[in-house]
Amino acid sequence: MSTSNAKAPYYFVPGPSKWPVLAGASLLLTMIGASAWVNAVSWGSYVNFAGVFLTLVVLYNWFGDAIAESESGKYSARIDVSYRWSMSWFIFSEVMFFAAFFGALFYARSISMPWLADLDHKVLWPDFSAQWGNAGPAGTVEAFKTMGPFPIPTINTALLLTSGVTLTISHHALRAGHRGTTAFWLAATVLLGAVFMGFQVYEYMHAYSELNLKLTSGIYGSTFFMLTGFHGFHVTMGAIMLSVVLYRVLKGHFTPEQHFAFEGAAWYWHFVDVVWLGLYVVVYWL
Repeated sequence: MSTSNAKAPYYFVPGPSKWPVLAGASLLLTMIGASAWVNAVSWGSYVNFAGVFLTLVVLYNWFGDAIAESESGKYSARIDVSYRWSMSWFIFSEVMFFAAFFGALFYARSISMPWLADLDHKVLWPDFSAQWGNAGPAGTVEAFKTMGPFPIPTINTALLLTSGVTLTISHHALRAGHRGTTAFWLAATVLLGAVFMGFQVYEYMHAYSELNLKLTSGIYGSTFFMLTGFHGFHVTMGAIMLSVVLYRVLKGHFTPEQHFAFEGAAWYWHFVDVVWLGLYVVVYWL
């Protein structure tokens, strides 16, 4: 939001928008395709890619509308405060989203596993031990190997921590009015996020082909892929947001005083960093 935009004397309320409905439909299509794909349905990958493409188209147009509103002077200081509260509550909802998955992991690992191995269940499964990462007591899951912290998860941790530093440097440069420095370090942040995702894709390929670790590999496989997969999705969305912000930096849309789009994306990216640190410790080390 530019300085002139901050002086709008009213609270702008946009008209009805088709983008939320289209975003929901495209994300639903994406998940239908992904579900079919992991279950070896022939059309799954095509539907998944179509959903991803449509989601990107929707985001492009939705972001474009918001940018046009901002740059045309429709946003006042009240809108800025509203956006800050909205982004704060959105990140809180994301905290609770991941808390549910971490809670499921805790329950499965610290409550269900010991319960299945207690004295009452020795009659059913005499050889079962409550060691996390096993294939379960019933013998219905194919054998697999667990994922350790080296080398890819540790490399990815270093990448995300470094991206947090580069993003902070970029923010300080923006507040100092150095647009070129801002763009450079912001581009470095996006690049680090892209490299992170490349390593995660390789890790998934390694898990499926060499460790036989799949989404169907019992509670270990389901919690591993749900936690790391949703985090990877959030990294992707964060990188898209930062790419849009980078474009706006290059266009000169921000001033040292007015740049909440940058700040909001930065808040989201730092949240993603923190979630990964929890994943790295709980999923890969413990």
